[in-house]
Parts: sequence; C-alpha cells; structure tokens
Amino acid sequence: MKAFISGLVLGAGASQRFGPPKQLVPFRGTTMLGWVVDQAQRASGLDEVVVVLGRAADQLREQVDFGTARVVENPVFNEGCSSSYRAGIGALNSESTAIMIILGDLPGVTPEIIDRLAEAWREQEGPIALCSYQGRKGHPMIFASSMFPQLVDLHGDKAAWKLVDANAALVQEVQFDVPYPDDINTPDDFERLVTT
Repeated sequence: MKAFISGLVLGAGASQRFGPPKQLVPFRGTTMLGWVVDQAQRASGLDEVVVVLGRAADQLREQVDFGTARVVENPVFNEGCSSSYRAGIGALNSESTAIMIILGDLPGVTPEIIDRLAEAWREQEGPIALCSYQGRKGHPMIFASSMFPQLVDLHGDKAAWKLVDANAALVQEVQFDVPYPDDINTPDDFERLVTT
C-alpha cells in the first residue's frame, strides 16, 4: 500500500521584513499563498494538503482560494515555524505516514518538484528527505511519522534544519539540476521575482 504523504503548507508567517502580509501580495492571477497552495494541490504525489495560517488569518480566509485543502490556524505563530508544525501535525489525516513541509513564500516550488521528492521518498521511506538544488539543500522537506514527536518538540524558526543537522546520516537528498527557488522575505525579493 502506497505511503500517505500530507502536504503541510506554512502560511502563518508574520512577514516582519516584508511589511504587509506577503501571503496576500498579487501573484500570477492569485495571491502568493494561493499560488503555493494551488501548486501543492496540483501535485499528484500528495494525498492531502493542510495549510497553516497565523497572521491575518481572517483576511487570508477571505482572499485566498484554498480549494480542497484543510485550513488550520496557529494562534502562537510569533513563536516561529515550529509552532506551525504543531498546529499542522495536529490536523493531519490519521493515515498520514509522512509530511512534506512546503513554505508559503517559495512560489518557485512546482508540482513536478513536489512529485519527484514524494516519489523518491516513497522508494526508501527514510526518516527525512529534502531537495538539493544544484548542491544547495532546501525545501520542500519530508519527515516520516517517526519524526513527528521531534518536530512537535522543536522551538523557534529554522527548526526543521535542526533535525536535518542532527540526523545528517539519515537524510535522503533528492537532486534537482535547477536553481534554488527564490524565497520572498522583502519587497525587493518580490520585485526581483516578478521582473525576471
């Protein structure tokens, strides 16, 4: 039986360096978060998509098309992305055997990238798998359910990397011969993305 992978889209960020909620900036006919959620839902490698909201959750619910994704709120989003892992893992389908963490401000992650990472993980079903773009490790990342307790216990931002670093020998790197997808942290980042 095929392993059940839940996509966990992190859309709870406080946008401290961006200013207004970057999840809502217009992007390719939708919003930044709407685009990322759509990419995740178009990926055949995911069995469900869960989206975690934090800052401006009411606005996001009004303005973002979440399709069939399950939407949950992280009331303590200021504590960093680790708090969103807790909120998201708590909302997963009981059949879930792994989560793929997808950043809501990484619009360059395509369904093809998601599917290839999912397929590679299903071949080995190790504790951790992640993308490597021309040798640079990054998101999305997959964590098997055996890692859920450790994810839930993490604190702060960049938390998933702590598990990656602590379990380096167990990490499966899936190679992509494409540039690292741009993440959007500032208005300048966004301007570069939409003008290139």
